Amino acid sequence: MKAFRPDRARMAHELAATVRLALPLVLAQLAAIGSNVIDALLSGHFSTHVLGAVAVGTNVWSLAIVTGIGLMMALPPSVAQLDGAGQRHAIGAVFRQALWLALITGVVLWFAARHASPLFAWIGVTPDLRQDVDAFLHAISWGAPALTCYFALRGLSEGLSLTRPSMFFSLGGLMLLVPLGYVFMYGKLGLPPQGARGCGLATALVLWLELAAFATYVLRHRNYRGLGLLDRFEWPAWRRIGDLLHVGVPMAVSLLAEAGLFVAVALGISRLGDDVVASHQVAINVASLFFMVPLGLAMAITVRVGNAVGRGDARGVRYAGFCGIGLSLVTQLLSAVVMFGLPHQIASLYTEQANVVDLAAQLLLLAGVFQFSDGIQVASNGALRGLKDTRVPMAITLFAYWGVGMPVGWWLAFHRGLGARGMWMGLIAGLSVSAVMLFVRFWRSAWRQRWATGAALDHARPDHPHMTAPVQAGTLPIDP
Repeated sequence: MKAFRPDRARMAHELAATVRLALPLVLAQLAAIGSNVIDALLSGHFSTHVLGAVAVGTNVWSLAIVTGIGLMMALPPSVAQLDGAGQRHAIGAVFRQALWLALITGVVLWFAARHASPLFAWIGVTPDLRQDVDAFLHAISWGAPALTCYFALRGLSEGLSLTRPSMFFSLGGLMLLVPLGYVFMYGKLGLPPQGARGCGLATALVLWLELAAFATYVLRHRNYRGLGLLDRFEWPAWRRIGDLLHVGVPMAVSLLAEAGLFVAVALGISRLGDDVVASHQVAINVASLFFMVPLGLAMAITVRVGNAVGRGDARGVRYAGFCGIGLSLVTQLLSAVVMFGLPHQIASLYTEQANVVDLAAQLLLLAGVFQFSDGIQVASNGALRGLKDTRVPMAITLFAYWGVGMPVGWWLAFHRGLGARGMWMGLIAGLSVSAVMLFVRFWRSAWRQRWATGAALDHARPDHPHMTAPVQAGTLPIDP
């Protein structure tokens, strides 16, 4: 077996390419988080009651967002593999079926958001909040089809390694949300004050404006010419949609498992009192903000790995995956240094209550510990998505989060008396197990491809002097 010797020039090229792809995606993710901050600021100045209603409604709506993102995550690796294989002409047919999937998903999410009332009682929403939460979800539900179709356009663009449009349109939507939210919530320009409902209406309108702008850009810009995106009308082809669901459903389940874990942790901590809840909210807000960096990197890693798969470049798969994971570790090291070095100062930005600041600072120290495992797990998962390997990662995340993280956290919090710190230790355990298993999965997959496909794949690289024909997309095998 021939030893693998890293090519420094290729590593430098891969790192630079990943950073170029990732920076716009990181900013796009930060813009998405920023919309929650804007909703909280506007509703908080309206009234505490409306702030509570919007906070609960946003948590429920986030499940719809995660579902849409997960299903549409099937598109970037599919497009990247076709692009890498030199089959750009085939991208249009995949995109048209992805649009049908997006529309169907959007309608389902619209219906689900409008009939979420039974969920309120189950999660313990107080009766006085339920009416406004319902009003918020009824209003924002109109944006569900726009949301899923927007994710389809993002998936197309990012699969082509064009990530700046995602950044520009996300930031543009964020800037529009401020005046529109103010007008609808506070009743300006002749409109009546609508509180939580106005917040939902503003967000839905912004989603449609973002979709219209992105669609116009894609149809007009030269980077998308020759793809045949709308050359002809096609009815849903259920076999092709099934192929997308085969990849997308496990991703959606994985994301819902992770999101559900954090929601369950928040609900468990809510039993410990208002100060503890506030401390948790501060720490999780900071951790979520820092998480946008490795998440953006993971999206870029998916594209780079998928592109290498399309080229039939086994070495390229390894360089894309391991360089991306290494970059993620660097960013997480910086995050951990900030959290370890300035926990009280960060917490003080959110509140002046000394007891809340002290506990939030303790939780931020724990957040600093799981920065590394969080970075490895999200980057490894991104690399596996590039291989369209999603079913085993889904099983890994379900086991790690719900088989390890939640039970350990609950036991430490309520049976060992550690409270919120115990729940966060459970997060560390779950994320660590996930990180180890997903990294090992990618490691084995990346090296198995070389020896399963033989030296022919290296000779099939586009830059190889003896290459005779392109390798078809998706020919690098992944064992289930």
